[in-house]
Amino acid sequence: MIVTKKHLARRTFLRGLGATIAVPLLDGMVPAFTALQAAAPPVKRFGAIYVGMGFNMQQWLQPEAGPLEMNPILRPLEAYRDRLVVASGLDSKPAFSVDSGNHPRAQSSWLTGARAKKTNGPDIRLGVSLDQVIASEFEKDTQLGSLELTLDPTDLAGNCAYGFSCAYNNTIAWRTETTPLPMENNPRNVFERLFGANDTTDSAVRSRQLRIDGSILDSVADQVLGFNRGLGPVDKRKLGEYLDAVRDVERRIQKAEEQSDRELPLVEQPVGIPATFEAHADLMFDLQVLAFQTDMTRVFTYVMAREGNNRSYPEIGVPDSHHPLSHHQNNPEKLIKLGKVNAYHVQRLGHFIEKLQSTEDGDGSLLDNTMLLLGSGMSDGNLHIPENVPTLLVSGKGLGVKGNRYLQYPEGTPLADMQLSILEKMGVARDAFGDDGFADDEGGLAPLTGI
Repeated sequence: MIVTKKHLARRTFLRGLGATIAVPLLDGMVPAFTALQAAAPPVKRFGAIYVGMGFNMQQWLQPEAGPLEMNPILRPLEAYRDRLVVASGLDSKPAFSVDSGNHPRAQSSWLTGARAKKTNGPDIRLGVSLDQVIASEFEKDTQLGSLELTLDPTDLAGNCAYGFSCAYNNTIAWRTETTPLPMENNPRNVFERLFGANDTTDSAVRSRQLRIDGSILDSVADQVLGFNRGLGPVDKRKLGEYLDAVRDVERRIQKAEEQSDRELPLVEQPVGIPATFEAHADLMFDLQVLAFQTDMTRVFTYVMAREGNNRSYPEIGVPDSHHPLSHHQNNPEKLIKLGKVNAYHVQRLGHFIEKLQSTEDGDGSLLDNTMLLLGSGMSDGNLHIPENVPTLLVSGKGLGVKGNRYLQYPEGTPLADMQLSILEKMGVARDAFGDDGFADDEGGLAPLTGI
């Protein structure tokens, strides 16, 4: 038997003028003999998205388990109902606080299942976060172990709230018990981490380099043409769609830089951050799509609103600051506004899901084998309650999780049990997680682990 199918290296890059462009997974990257044998197992991906200060729980909760009721907060995800699971009854037990540290404890425990050591010095201690447990298994196959994204300030040092280090308030990703991972809020820096750039982040240097280089894609144009000639029609289309997406993200970053310089000439602002929440949030999600598409990483965390965030949302008719609004005192008008803010964050997640669904990956889409966890470290922000925290799971059809369900668990069920179930679905074997984790036969969430 003669096999003539070409095989491209799995880690293929286009290089030029200081730019490095990874290419997406193409059919031509599958070894010829491998293609004739059993298909390789699909690549699994995971992302955790955090929204601080709780939800409008009057809208979020439904009376009983069963099919999902698409409440006002969930309604932006109506098209993906069959991929959604809402879990109620889950407590973030390590977030319970008697020392006025509700916000940092809520955020830090959400993805670690651990209780933060109260300190504003260098002796911070928490626990390994769920994303990093998964990344430790997946990173051997990717260039980056994980990406850490945020829309908020990113300092890790100093005292941020109630005697707690900023490390507890400005990230949700912990590599070890004492190593918080810094999150990036500048799309330009994320783009450069993925595709390479200058060693400096000095705005003057980087702006000058942009003028010299023009477009990163222009700098590798000749290589793209040569590379394209050796591909089949499906791979040509796939590469073209990917490069169009790269160019669109690059264009939007450059436009954001231009607008930042023009609109706020007297204010020191990080270059590359769009002027509006929606543009900023969507651009960070689009960069993550590229990271998945190129298989640069299979794991990410994303803080859309950290604890204590004071952002207002006049674009949706909510001029109130988020944190004071979360202290709604059961005022109907404030609760309606809080629900609008919650729905707006979920709507941006919908933008990301749509991009994953529309991006090819093997015989399906990026969404098919991706699992996303969205939630908050407290339910009622008014009283800082870390019980029955809002928890939304978005699961691709290849991961064996049945969607369109509202699940109710016994009161006091640890959120860490959900995280153990996620680890199982990701193919990562663990008997426990965080301070509250249990082996599956000792209290894991059977409706997820048993499907």
